[in-house]
Amino acid sequence: MPLNMNRNVFITCAVTGSGGTQDRSPHVPRSPAEIAESAIDAAKAGAAVVHCHVRDPETGAPSRRLELYREVTERIRAAEVDVVLNLTAGMGGDMVFGAPEAPLPLNETGTDMIGAGERMAHIRACLPEICTLDCGTMNFAEADYVMTNTPGMLRAMGGMMTDLGVKPEIEAFDTGHLWFAKELVREGTLAPQALVQLCMGVPWGAPNDLNTLMAMVNNIPEDWTWSAFSLGRDQMPYAAAAVLAGGNVRVGLEDNLFLDKGVLATNAQLVDRAVTIVENMGAKVIGAAEVRDRLGLVKRAPQGGAA
Repeated sequence: MPLNMNRNVFITCAVTGSGGTQDRSPHVPRSPAEIAESAIDAAKAGAAVVHCHVRDPETGAPSRRLELYREVTERIRAAEVDVVLNLTAGMGGDMVFGAPEAPLPLNETGTDMIGAGERMAHIRACLPEICTLDCGTMNFAEADYVMTNTPGMLRAMGGMMTDLGVKPEIEAFDTGHLWFAKELVREGTLAPQALVQLCMGVPWGAPNDLNTLMAMVNNIPEDWTWSAFSLGRDQMPYAAAAVLAGGNVRVGLEDNLFLDKGVLATNAQLVDRAVTIVENMGAKVIGAAEVRDRLGLVKRAPQGGAA
């Protein structure tokens, strides 16, 4: 197949996820102030988009508290650097089963299942320009944990995003997730010219080999915009692979804690490394304003708050 390198690349920084990384690096931000500061530093380093979860400020555990999302949103929007805000909508779909011979009742530790409206509450209040839509259900790393996103749930959440004017970032962890995303666009739940993030190497979704990456890339409609990432030591090689295949780049502490072997990274350092890779390939790193133009985004104030 012919090379289809992207010459105008935007970088997303995934600032802090919901995984158990909070005690593995002092650079993983916990409080809203720390998350916002890390996101702003990433933007100064060249990230056009920041993707944010929130954590309990005391424990670092994943959280869905609305006031934490609002504080992160307001701090980032008040910054002197412009950046596109992307909030997760993936929380609240976690099922942890019991032992193999007694899967029910569910294990209350780690199980967090709520309705579509509650999963979207912080999106409705904060009105980010982008929010994620994890487009399928899958076994997710741990033995008895299932990331749960049923077709009905995805249709409900996707419809809410469309009605709010918040652009979904479709997170595709496997080929079937991408297939269903195209169905959501076909049926009108999601708008055309969609945005998709290919999530590679996340156990037990799509493996991060290049054959699988290209199989997914080749099934993305031509008028969609896409990015890709992988985890750990493969984060930076995938920055190059995504650009070569025609896509955009995601890096950040959600997916990788290290700059080099044994050297813990900050989000800004990971973005700076990605900028170097992209520019040394002969491509241009574009900023937030160009991303808004490309994706048709509108920057708005949170409901009841200032920009």
